[in-house]
Amino acid sequence: MTGASSPEGTPGETPGAPGGALLVVGDVVTDVVALHRGPLASGTDTTAAIRTVPGGAGANVACWAARRDGTEVRLLGKVGMDSAAWHERELATSGVRPLLVIDPEAPTGTVVCLVDSGASAERTFLTDSGAALRLAPDDWSESLLDGVARLHLSGYLFFSEPCRALVAVAVESARARGVPVSVDPASAGFLTELGVDRFLALTEGVDVLLPSRDEACLLTGLPDPADAAAKLSRHVPLVVVKLGDAGALVARSGEIRARVPAVPATPVDTTGAGDAFTGAFLAALLAGTRPEEAAAEGCRAGARAVEQVGGRPPTNT
Repeated sequence: MTGASSPEGTPGETPGAPGGALLVVGDVVTDVVALHRGPLASGTDTTAAIRTVPGGAGANVACWAARRDGTEVRLLGKVGMDSAAWHERELATSGVRPLLVIDPEAPTGTVVCLVDSGASAERTFLTDSGAALRLAPDDWSESLLDGVARLHLSGYLFFSEPCRALVAVAVESARARGVPVSVDPASAGFLTELGVDRFLALTEGVDVLLPSRDEACLLTGLPDPADAAAKLSRHVPLVVVKLGDAGALVARSGEIRARVPAVPATPVDTTGAGDAFTGAFLAALLAGTRPEEAAAEGCRAGARAVEQVGGRPPTNT
């Protein structure tokens, strides 16, 4: 995997067109969040508080990025006819310009989020990707990059053949225009299924990589996240490893450049915390903030995210 530099300045930092928009390409799904306390009772009932909320890693990132004043955020995703209007309204309410493709055959993806409402607020996902992973090259247009300063790709795009083909076209288009590309690997489980070498080959040429601790260690085979971040940054110009309640690591040129502390929080639901970090981080970069400071903004967003149910920011504040 060979990293590519931004047109000028420190790799990964300079947008392709100052003052432009962030284009997120990724999944838009419906989350069914079930908060239960303690272990699930197999074969019988477990009391839970259940809510249906809009979600999807790509959509969540876009919504958190749009919280920063003055940030223009667009989202390309694929949904079914069953809930397209609802998702468009929810995205627009969050300040995101929805560019949704409606799939005439597949329903909108659905994720059941089982959240232990104990102290850890740990979650388990049951995923039916539906239309989300049916984005294809035919859904891409060069004009999508008009006025765009950064392109962000949700890692879920790498887990289906049509989406992988779209990724290749989108990255090629972005490189031709000098638009930096970022990727959030999204799922250690799916990464294992896809294969580390294949993922690294598919992300060749990206400018920013935003893995979680588990994803960084999986991608490098190293047990220590700092070692993993440093190794990844020899291939990708800017690597930011999200460590949850331990903060984040910023690495460039094979070295850890910053260890950013976490912001104290009382977890209710950790769904979308990494998406919140990514969205806030990218919005800060878009505004010209240095990566170390942008990571601090990401940590603040992650702390806010875990103190509420669902992966999107509140729309009334």
